[in-house]
Amino acid sequence: MNKRLHTRLAMLIIAIATGILLISTVSIIGGTHYHISMYQAQAAGAHHDFPQLGYHLEQALIQSILWTFAGSIVLSVLIGFYTAKRISAPLVDMKRVAERMSDGQLDARVKLDGKDELAELGSSLNKLAEQLHKQEQLRVTMTEDIAHELRTPLATLKSHMRAFEDGVWEPTPERIHSCYEEIERLTDMVAELEDLTHMESQAFHLERKEEPLVSMIAKGVDLVSAAYLEKKIKLSFSCSPDIRIVADRKRMIQVLVNLLGNALKYTPESGEVRIEAVEEEQHVLIAVQDSGSGIAREDLPYIFERFYRGDKSRNRKTGGSGLGLTIVKKLVNAHGGQIWAESSQGTTFYIRIPKVSRSF
Repeated sequence: MNKRLHTRLAMLIIAIATGILLISTVSIIGGTHYHISMYQAQAAGAHHDFPQLGYHLEQALIQSILWTFAGSIVLSVLIGFYTAKRISAPLVDMKRVAERMSDGQLDARVKLDGKDELAELGSSLNKLAEQLHKQEQLRVTMTEDIAHELRTPLATLKSHMRAFEDGVWEPTPERIHSCYEEIERLTDMVAELEDLTHMESQAFHLERKEEPLVSMIAKGVDLVSAAYLEKKIKLSFSCSPDIRIVADRKRMIQVLVNLLGNALKYTPESGEVRIEAVEEEQHVLIAVQDSGSGIAREDLPYIFERFYRGDKSRNRKTGGSGLGLTIVKKLVNAHGGQIWAESSQGTTFYIRIPKVSRSF
């Protein structure tokens, strides 16, 4: 690769320089010979030995031009190989780094020198390596998290089935229901993983159209109202019927249901959860506020990561698969919005999403 690229670049530069010099040499020699011939014809009647003088003058010019041509060729060869080496060296370095990356050495980086296009190419390759490194770390972490999440319910089911098989336990409705709950946890996690994988694929797209926000909030509240009544938690919302957004109705309802389900898990009995939507200049701000135990300050930056659970707000006993908030963030971002959480006495999730501009 090094020799081929180096030689091709050198030969290209040498060919260009040689061609220009060859054309210049032929032109100068031809022009000099023509004008000296004209001079000899005009001075033919004179008594001086002008033909001999003209011959020596022409030879001197031709020799000087040929020496200039030879020197220029040598110079162009030196410059060509030097320039080709300077150009090919960073490219060869990038090739070696790319080969190391393909072998799994994702910490390989290109040495940057200068601010030209090759340096920009090297910088882009380094950024790609960083992204690949992060993605690989996420992949490893996600694999470990999935294995960890599957291990507990599978171990529980295995112990229950072994106890039933050995006659240690009677298959009572309560114990069978316990097995059913573990199976439900596994089913929900697999479904959420499939949904999340679909969202991250190139085929994922939203079916967006203009919708009144209040109808989506009302639908989300209706879907979780029975669970809230069972736990005796007050659920209310406030939204102007004039607020309209361009959104995928099904996906926005999914966002609201996930947030309301999250609030339900961490709000104690007789608590309260409230949704409020207000208009801003170019956006709509949706707040989902609960009166639960809150989220620790050190956990807030990580709550939207896959399988993350804080010590208080997200544990295996009360939590779900650890993917719900990750899915919520993906969907909000797909709508061109932002989501974040604040926690003091209870937790409030904020969604800022573009609204439909009304023309008057």
